[in-house]
Amino acid sequence: MRQGFSNDTYIELQAQQIRKRIDQFGGKLYLEFGGKLFDDYHASRVLPGFEPDSKFRMLKSLSEDVEIIIAINANHIEKNKARGDLGITYDEDVLRLADIFRSNGLAVAAVVLTQYAGQPAADVFRKRLSMLGIPCKLHYPIEGYPHDIDLIVSEEGYGKNEFVETSRPLVVVTAPGPGSGKLATCLSQVYHEHRHGVSAGYAKFETFPVWNLPLKHPVNIAYEAATVDLDDSNIIDSFHLEAYGKTAVNYNRDVEAFPVVKALMEKIMGESPYQSPTDMGVNMVGFAITDDEACRDAACMEIVRRYFTAAVNVKRTGTGQGLVDKLKVIMKKAGVGKDLSPARSAALLKEETTGAPVGAMVLPDGSVVTGKTSERLGAASSLLMNALKSVTGVDIELEVISNEAIEPISKLKTSQLGSHNPRLHPDETLIALSITSATSEVAARVLAGLPKLRGCDAFFSVIISATDEALLKKLGINVCCEPKYERHTYFHR
Repeated sequence: MRQGFSNDTYIELQAQQIRKRIDQFGGKLYLEFGGKLFDDYHASRVLPGFEPDSKFRMLKSLSEDVEIIIAINANHIEKNKARGDLGITYDEDVLRLADIFRSNGLAVAAVVLTQYAGQPAADVFRKRLSMLGIPCKLHYPIEGYPHDIDLIVSEEGYGKNEFVETSRPLVVVTAPGPGSGKLATCLSQVYHEHRHGVSAGYAKFETFPVWNLPLKHPVNIAYEAATVDLDDSNIIDSFHLEAYGKTAVNYNRDVEAFPVVKALMEKIMGESPYQSPTDMGVNMVGFAITDDEACRDAACMEIVRRYFTAAVNVKRTGTGQGLVDKLKVIMKKAGVGKDLSPARSAALLKEETTGAPVGAMVLPDGSVVTGKTSERLGAASSLLMNALKSVTGVDIELEVISNEAIEPISKLKTSQLGSHNPRLHPDETLIALSITSATSEVAARVLAGLPKLRGCDAFFSVIISATDEALLKKLGINVCCEPKYERHTYFHR
């Protein structure tokens, strides 16, 4: 796929900038990590060349100087809040994060339960952390937060919070999701450090919006599309413009909160080191863009994907029409429409001629391949096989998977597992292809083409199953569906 971003440049520049920020505060920095740390697929889609784990790899380059604090809101534990992308609760995700950090040689200093007020589920989680040997600290609600500065920065405010003892110059504060209390955790730690006579500072690691790209750059507009449910909007950082006479882009919540954050830092440190919310950020993404046009094109596609995802969600749940309407406005702002991807028109056209669900995919060379529902394969499986044949130079009409591999799977599904659909789903198709590859050089060749589909865009003329969509996404294929079902029934799997 066409690349527009240098991952190596980004990691090098970002690490350098963080080291400078550590030195600025005399050797101790609390760094709030916004967004996803390990699996930032949004960034990889809008900045082709950005690896989903780029931020984590950057941290690993600083591993000897890094400690991790994971913040989780006790109310989120009580409400059993879950990550939509992973399907696990926030408390389970804390353990997942801790495992990943530990297995990569990064020290986890503690888990901080923010907004703790004796929630029963939070107490259960505390006991679980204790049994696992993970330190857990409590941070309490502060009356009048965030505006009562005198109370917050006092023994009755941050002073009541339990302090996490750390020994390394860079302390990264991350969380399973938004609203976890990362900022408050950072500032509480800085408060305690200063009480102990340690010079420490705070900074924020945020990828989007990209402060040194134009306000209406598609990459920044794509961020609005990604956070449409949060009512985020990109705006000019008025504080930065006033302080330096330079235009910088930030988002509304950071700009609105800056006067309070600045006042808190002034109270803790004597003076604020920052004149604008852009100052607080450590973000070198814009300096690693190597092909602006490629990033613009990729961001526009992401905006359209977000629209179809929201439209399909309305069809599935009956809720969220307001988000669809907002995304229509965002698409208009970016100057794009529903037919941006040629895969959509190809899928809908072939569906008209065949009368069956169809999938289409834009391949790395720009060509479009389709796949329709057949007796043996569903539309998603058929498209996957045709795409693999195309990128590996195998005739699309050639039957690559043997009947001996398909029939036992179909029979097992219908006779033993209670399925009425004998057609293979993509995961089953790949199993059949793998079995065939043991005795067929052609099948082995087709199977080896899977990495070539990473980053390709697929469009389906109907809503495919969540299982099919998840498998295609696991392969790195971007999936969109027309917001309609194949059959007019009340219940859909």
